[in-house]
Amino acid sequence: MKNILLLAAISLLLAADGFSQSNLEDTVRNEDRTTRSANAGFAEEEFRRGVQSYYRGAFNESILEFEKALSYLPGETLILDWLGKAYYRSGIEGAALQLWNYALESGHGGLLLQNRVEIVSDRRVTGFGDGFDQRFTESGAFPSRNGSNLIYSQPMSSLANGDGSIWIAAYGSNELLRLDVNGTVIQRNRGPLNGFDRPTDVIRLHSGNLAVCESAGDRIAVLNPQGRFLSYFGSRGRGQGQFVGPQYLAEDEFGNVYATDFGNSRVVVFDSEGNGLLCFGGKSGGFPGLKSPTGIAVAEGRIFVADSVRGGIYEFDKSGNYIGILVNDKTFSRPESLKNWGENCLLLTDRNRVYAVDISTGAVSENAVTGKGGMITSAVSDRNGNIVVTDFKANEIYIMSKMTELVGGFFVQIERVIADRFPEVIVEVRVENRKRQPVVGLKQENFLVTEGKKPVSGLVLLGAANNNDIADITILIDRSVSMRGYEEQLESAVREITAAMDGKGSVSVISAGTVPAAEFSGNPGQLSEFSADALKTPYSQEPALDLAFRLAANGLVNAEKKRGIIYITAGQAGQASFTKYSLSDLASYCNNNAISFSTVLLSQNAPAEEISYVTDETNGKMYYIYRPEGLAPVVKDILDIPSGLYQFKYESSLSTEYGRKYLPVEVETYLLNRSGRDETGYFAPLQ
Repeated sequence: MKNILLLAAISLLLAADGFSQSNLEDTVRNEDRTTRSANAGFAEEEFRRGVQSYYRGAFNESILEFEKALSYLPGETLILDWLGKAYYRSGIEGAALQLWNYALESGHGGLLLQNRVEIVSDRRVTGFGDGFDQRFTESGAFPSRNGSNLIYSQPMSSLANGDGSIWIAAYGSNELLRLDVNGTVIQRNRGPLNGFDRPTDVIRLHSGNLAVCESAGDRIAVLNPQGRFLSYFGSRGRGQGQFVGPQYLAEDEFGNVYATDFGNSRVVVFDSEGNGLLCFGGKSGGFPGLKSPTGIAVAEGRIFVADSVRGGIYEFDKSGNYIGILVNDKTFSRPESLKNWGENCLLLTDRNRVYAVDISTGAVSENAVTGKGGMITSAVSDRNGNIVVTDFKANEIYIMSKMTELVGGFFVQIERVIADRFPEVIVEVRVENRKRQPVVGLKQENFLVTEGKKPVSGLVLLGAANNNDIADITILIDRSVSMRGYEEQLESAVREITAAMDGKGSVSVISAGTVPAAEFSGNPGQLSEFSADALKTPYSQEPALDLAFRLAANGLVNAEKKRGIIYITAGQAGQASFTKYSLSDLASYCNNNAISFSTVLLSQNAPAEEISYVTDETNGKMYYIYRPEGLAPVVKDILDIPSGLYQFKYESSLSTEYGRKYLPVEVETYLLNRSGRDETGYFAPLQ
């Protein structure tokens, strides 16, 4: 208390001498406005503490400090703004919106704060869901020429990468190119010594390797993930494992590769080693036979093939048996590629249009249209939720975005400022679209960092969290009485998950009992002999799942940038499981701190609706203990969740006034025709 009084007194003296410009408006100042009230000095100190607690990830602590600052200066808009930020990161979005609206009504924040309120409000109402009939429009293009220099010729197909870049199969220039999100060529691959021979499609195999269909070469080239040539399979002819003018490729869950054989009017199937298995698509029974097969896709154990002459989509099983018509003939004019999109949809291209096709009903929706006279040969979804369209005839690549995203722009958040070594400042920035989907693959050229609207010096992009290959995981164990009898399955699940971490990152174990308890924290290798008998928390009739979820998330706020909770349960939830925190607040707490929530079910019973809700709303997945693939992929799935977090370093040129001055920093993000902005402030260490 003495320190607070001393700092407040110093603040008052310095302000009276004209030494410092105040950080906060003195809402109880004297009428002559030449001196500041004692309350203002106390509020300044609590505000500084609140900002520093926020950047440490101690959001509950920062809430208390901002509220105390408000008690000294009621209605101070900067404190209201920051208190709203702390509530937002704590998952209490309703309170955050209320505070931000108070600040807006008092004239604070302008369009920037208004946009933040609109985006957060929209997320709470609409969530993540998007119908298959959503509309896309051009947000940018990657031209084939840079002046007189040819970049590529006749793009035929594309493949999205996890880092935001895309592979392009260029038919005319006989090459495979990798472009970043700005359209810059970062890799150019012309194949082995004899080169590619008219590449038409490229897909990623389950092994991670790439398969490139060469139409004129009548073969399929296999490349490693970096694009180095490995081998060929397939040859010209009419026999097993042969084709004439192959077009497009697909792969099933067993690693079998399907190629549409345009010249022989059929589909050719290879095993994972490249050996010919079978051919199908000929006339049989009530099926007239394929006439001009083009696009092909595998979904839910079924094979879908588009026919460019008949203008429909046909359905087969994995043995090549004809099942029926998904989309009637003459629905399309000249369909080309057929690519998976979401859980139960396909993207089909037809002349200058892109359609979405629902595989469960056969419903068709027009999603995008390009200029007249074009010939779209492929449309795929990229890592950022856009659709990459290759126009063979116009010789151009288009990036199509949702119309709502183009209007609203990006949601940019400065999440942390680290100024412990001032004037060196580290800033962590998260970039998302309006639906909370991360924007990955951005480069330093996509950002403008300023201090008080002036560009900073020595700006360096330190890294992007999306490229991280380490994750911290908290295993949350259900200790309800329904878990009795599942000790063996529990032990197996914990051992398999921690083994899949391969010694990387850290793991914590929390028991969800009547009172949640931390059981373990350390290296995953230490749980190789995990025993359920070692858990200290007893079984409970009514475990406090909400408190356990919250405790698990608290430990991950300052963990690795890729982090997740894995809940191991028999699937039940009692009436008193969620009494302290609502399901929406728990999901928001995870989402606003980039924490995924996945569930491992030890029983075959359907999980409680509450558990399904939190899992579905937080980028998580549901797994069954005895699924054929095992539980090792759970860790990979957490690592594969995209992250839009970027870290920068720069040298500040601002005066700190001995660590008492609130220092501004602003970040603007640009990509093609979209942008977003955020601004905040921080304090340098006290001197």
